[in-house]
Amino acid sequence: MGLIELRVLESGGWEVDLAKRELRARGSAVPIGSRAFEIIETLVEAAGELVTKDDLMRRVWPGLAVEDNTVQVHISAIRKALGADRSMLKTVSGRGYRLLGDWATRRETLPVQPALPERARSATHPFLTNVPVAASALVGRETAVQQLRDLISAYRVVTLTGPGGIGKTVLASEVARRLFPTLGGDVLFVELVSLSDSSLVPSTVAHVLDLQLHGDEISPELVARAIGDKRVLLVLDNCEHVIDAAATMAETLLQLCPHVSVLATSRELLRIEGEFAYRVSALEVPASDLEGSDDALHHSAVQLFIARTRSLRADFLPQSEELQAITAICRQLDGIPLAIEFAAARAATLGIQQVAGRLDDRFSLLTSGRRTALPRHQTLRATLDWSYELLLEEERKLLRHLAIFPAGFTLEAATTVTSDTESRVALGISGLVSKSLVVLDASEAAPRWRLLETVRMYSLDKLAGGGERGPALCRLAEYCLVQFAPFAIERELQSAIDNLGRYRRDVDNLRAALNWAFSSAGNLQIGVKLAATTSDFWVALSLVSEACEWAGKALEAIGDAAGTRSEMVLQCSVGFALIYTQGMSPQACEALRRALALAREFEDFDYRQRATCGLWLFSARSGALNDALGYARGYEEIAKARDVQSRATAAWLVGVPQSYLADHVEASEQLRWAIDHYPVIWRRRDMIRLGGDVRCSALSHNVVNLLSLGQLDTASRTVGIAIEEARGTNQPFVLCVALWSAGFLALSVGELERANGFGEELVDLASKRALRPFYAAGLCLRGLVAAGRGQPLAGIDPLRSGIAEMLTARYLLFYPCFRTRLAAILGEIGCFDDGLAEIEEAWRFSVETDYRWYMPEILRTRAELLALRGSSEPALIEDLLRQSMKQASAQHAAYWELSAATSLAGLLQGQGRDTEAVAVLSPIYDRLTEGFSASRVKQAKALLDRLA
Repeated sequence: MGLIELRVLESGGWEVDLAKRELRARGSAVPIGSRAFEIIETLVEAAGELVTKDDLMRRVWPGLAVEDNTVQVHISAIRKALGADRSMLKTVSGRGYRLLGDWATRRETLPVQPALPERARSATHPFLTNVPVAASALVGRETAVQQLRDLISAYRVVTLTGPGGIGKTVLASEVARRLFPTLGGDVLFVELVSLSDSSLVPSTVAHVLDLQLHGDEISPELVARAIGDKRVLLVLDNCEHVIDAAATMAETLLQLCPHVSVLATSRELLRIEGEFAYRVSALEVPASDLEGSDDALHHSAVQLFIARTRSLRADFLPQSEELQAITAICRQLDGIPLAIEFAAARAATLGIQQVAGRLDDRFSLLTSGRRTALPRHQTLRATLDWSYELLLEEERKLLRHLAIFPAGFTLEAATTVTSDTESRVALGISGLVSKSLVVLDASEAAPRWRLLETVRMYSLDKLAGGGERGPALCRLAEYCLVQFAPFAIERELQSAIDNLGRYRRDVDNLRAALNWAFSSAGNLQIGVKLAATTSDFWVALSLVSEACEWAGKALEAIGDAAGTRSEMVLQCSVGFALIYTQGMSPQACEALRRALALAREFEDFDYRQRATCGLWLFSARSGALNDALGYARGYEEIAKARDVQSRATAAWLVGVPQSYLADHVEASEQLRWAIDHYPVIWRRRDMIRLGGDVRCSALSHNVVNLLSLGQLDTASRTVGIAIEEARGTNQPFVLCVALWSAGFLALSVGELERANGFGEELVDLASKRALRPFYAAGLCLRGLVAAGRGQPLAGIDPLRSGIAEMLTARYLLFYPCFRTRLAAILGEIGCFDDGLAEIEEAWRFSVETDYRWYMPEILRTRAELLALRGSSEPALIEDLLRQSMKQASAQHAAYWELSAATSLAGLLQGQGRDTEAVAVLSPIYDRLTEGFSASRVKQAKALLDRLA
């Protein structure tokens, strides 16, 4: 492994880390933008000499025309970061800048870390964005857009603040769209507006980033680790109602993700270190002495009014008198864009003079003649009251009912919740769009609309005040039952998964329906049905913890639905979710057993298959191999008369526990049959239904058989296929199984570098995705690689940590293997008694659970430990090695038989019994047909050559 040299420049407690691109104050990172850091780098390398503005611009903005104001913005950011030491940065008026201090260079060398494979992106679309397409041109914000572009390169977090309706979201979206082509990373928009629970902020961010995290609780730290070193601009929109959680999320990203920047919109600041507050100002309003003059047309508020009116009346050309009224309207509305848009919509149908007169009266009433005396949101409420009262009653009713959709709506959805005809609803939506109260979402292929959030919250209040909220939400829940029904119908599940994006758009509407159903004013019966219907939907979105939450609430309120198909679905959902989020808990087992009992009662093969797989998974991971085989055999009997998918699944279920029970020949045949016959078209569906990928799992677990049978080259090819296919599934838990299998095989045949690559990728992936059991396996691989490289002391701690984590999660399928390897390492450093204690624990577990496949290696390792300790009973050592060979032979485990025979031959040679040594080792070696490059096979060959 090569070395890389790192330079860190230090002065007076400040550090400039050129490799990490990090400014630190007394060891703590100080958030600062990428361009601002480049200025610091340029100044510090100048060693106190003057750097002119021109030199600075050529270095930091090569090939770009940059204004002095842009440079000043970044200099201000640096001074803010330096805090009390801001005087270190000196401005030489009219010339440039100088950074004071005695800067010393500290050089460090670190090993180059191997690059981990990463999911490739296409050359035409190397980066991702979900920022909505602009519905119309942005008026009066060009200067603000340029300022914000500069600020985002100078600061890592910029918060747009201002009252509701001022245009924070529109401005942030435009800035994000402009930055995307040149950022060199993803630009992603996270809507927080629909969250009623601040604890969902991290999972919402993870969902937008498609991180596919699993676990009982998704934390900001977990999200940050999953992002890692990616370059991302994250737009956190509408933070004010979850301000603490949003601030924690942003601060964690700044601390742990060096290339993430945050652009937030909120009515109040996040108040975190490194934040730049940008107050979004109102649009420019003409002074009173400009009313009616052409100069008024140069003010952005008037321009917006005219543009929006023209969008509704293409022939609109304001005359002098109308321009005077428009100027008055814009001034009375304080230049707030949303209020101006409402006024323009009304003016297009009622006339400008009518609007001007009524608006003036309304504002006088709400502010007692002092518009600025009350908070800005009350000014918006006045505007909304005015707009609402101008609507016909049927329009008001429609607007109120549309407010129950936090994620927007289709015509079908709107028709359902209003209980009206489709044609009348379509006309009503069209009228509300023309009045700027409903917005057409231009980013959707199919027609879809939404309410601006301020309008939606206002309309929800009206809905509740009229006693209509409960019935409307009930109809929303009933609509969701129909909308998400394909996830609950076996023959339609695959199609639903293939079109997941269509359903993903309504996730917040579904949450709203479920929250209502399980509330004190809701309908528990509908809630139970809806939770059961959507259980697979949450898993398809990788929101396993949310699936667990809703299914748990439904089971608590099961009532008359006890013993029904709904309970069967919910129990199965809870069982699988608990396995993923909490490990092998008794509650998970109980839920799956109840689901299986109900599936048998209803003769529901789909859920018999699911619940059986869940119990099989629980048993296998717990080390209860005979129980797992029992579930598999029971399922196999039923599957004989079913389709090929069912028979392939049965072969997989039988073959996995057989592998660890050491029935290697039949196990390999079963798994090979599953691999060859499983229909891959059902792969995505079955990963949801069965909790695993049949082909990848069969390939990975068959490595145990192939290794044991001595088919080492075949095992290597098999694990390569497993990893390739696992990457293609884009499911972390599937890839983790393949990585563990590959790492264990590489260690077993002495390929330490390959083992290290697989192990480190496993640690990284499992850590980011909160997959505790696989993280434990990765730690164990890390420890074994260190020991294999001649550093046994460095390997013990990660190995012990991994084993302890396995015990905590009750994920014991690999437990005896790692315990045995730990024993061998302890023997290497002379801790023989500790090593023998580890061997006894591995043997006890293996005997109690019939974990037979590793028994020959446990016996061999015990004999090696006794020999290293200098046992006075050589006969005991020889007997243990002969027992190991005997067990391996009975299992047809040629590799383990060869390992034991090599150890025994070495013992016999040391006793001068060369002929016996050859007789023991030579026949076994001669049976091998492949794998001659493996380290143990080479060791056996070298010993035979010495004995010849």
